[in-house]
Amino acid sequence: MGERASVRGNSCLRCGACCATYRVSFYWAEAEHYGLPDSLIEKVSPWHACMAGTGQPEPRCRALAGTIGRSVSCLVYSRRPSPCRELQPGEDKCIRARVRHGLEPYLDEETPDAAQAPAA
Repeated sequence: MGERASVRGNSCLRCGACCATYRVSFYWAEAEHYGLPDSLIEKVSPWHACMAGTGQPEPRCRALAGTIGRSVSCLVYSRRPSPCRELQPGEDKCIRARVRHGLEPYLDEETPDAAQAPAA
């Protein structure tokens, strides 16, 4: 089944804006610690690396699959580096990323199934 998680119950998996807004830099040894593939890592300095694609003028992490604001997944979610683990839904960086991509500032915690359920 791989590392992709279900959209149900995780509004971040309908978003992905942070993965296409910020450079994801971390201490180089994290890549080895988490077993991140070399194809997803770019060297920033002798001591730092970043997720491939996030150091560009129009960043988009190569580990991000899907359409921002609709349905996304991280190809290495269980092995993601510390900046990805630390950013929390609804915090300032999240809101700024969502606005940059034309999304509502706050995440809607309602699942797609619940949104389609008939009213009682």
